[in-house]
Amino acid sequence: MAEAPASSKINWPKELFEWLKTAGIAFVIVLALHLFVFNLSTVEGHSMEPTLRDKEWLFVNKVVYKARSPKAGDVIIIKDPLDVRMGLSKPELLVKRVVGVPGDQIEIYNKKLYRNGQLVNEPYIDTVIEGHDYGPHIVEKGSYFVLGDNRHAQASKDSRVFGTVPEALIQGKADFIVWPLNQMTML
Repeated sequence: MAEAPASSKINWPKELFEWLKTAGIAFVIVLALHLFVFNLSTVEGHSMEPTLRDKEWLFVNKVVYKARSPKAGDVIIIKDPLDVRMGLSKPELLVKRVVGVPGDQIEIYNKKLYRNGQLVNEPYIDTVIEGHDYGPHIVEKGSYFVLGDNRHAQASKDSRVFGTVPEALIQGKADFIVWPLNQMTML
């Protein structure tokens, strides 16, 4: 039986090291992308219905607000301001819609949302705003007024409960639904 030529022998320790090095580099790249560029977030609860449903997965863009500020209509992921105020080390993440940016006057009157005295067209909601009137409130510099799309009474913990959200608590912009596939759509 002839022995294989030396050039075709596999150096298993070296080959294993190369595979592990490649896997390690890939892991570091994926981790860096997850921490600094994007991540997937799961919707928990009903505060954003009818736009978002419980258990849907969202693609969250973490870098968009490095280039620009959030604007009215953006769906964002925030750290719960109440959890942050209580000093919780791992505050709950909430998904909400920006309805007021710094300098805007926000008011909920007669079951409708007004921004700067103008009725806001909200095609993404399916009911009038239930509950008490609110405001008027001027959104502070560096903060945002957010609401859940579910405007039924007490269906959403939002700026009506915890006040405006400092920009530092915004984790990113929800760009689109990625799961389930039949619900995949841009937000």
